[in-house]
Amino acid sequence: MNRRTVVKAIAASGALMGMGALMPRVALAAWNKDAFSAKDQASAMNALFGGSAEASANVMLKAPAIAENGAVVPLSVSTDLADVESVAIFIENNPTPLAAQFMVPAGTDADFSTRVRMGKTTNVTAVVKAGGNTYSATSEVKVTIGGCGG
Repeated sequence: MNRRTVVKAIAASGALMGMGALMPRVALAAWNKDAFSAKDQASAMNALFGGSAEASANVMLKAPAIAENGAVVPLSVSTDLADVESVAIFIENNPTPLAAQFMVPAGTDADFSTRVRMGKTTNVTAVVKAGGNTYSATSEVKVTIGGCGG
């Protein structure tokens, strides 16, 4: 191995690290700051979707009826609607109700699972934006031990 090869390798790895540092900025480009910092669910939904969503049997929200620990509450959201653009999860009585938003690329099945923190018993709402309309499903989750400072 000669010096020229070593210098090229160092330059290439430096360029890759520089690109890696820029990637989080690209990922956060679509982040809706107003929606994620809203203090109530109606404001968060308005900032994200421009209004409320209609209840739909085509949005399936799987949430436990009782969460023993509010620090880790498993949730699953799926839908069979066509042209799904995004899926959002709202936790009504949390300090910031918008817990997650997933952007759905065209041709992808909208089926997501995650874990969220819940401070107390409240409604969890999944909202799906599909074909320019918003649809939702809501489920109450009873929390026995708070996860948001409770």
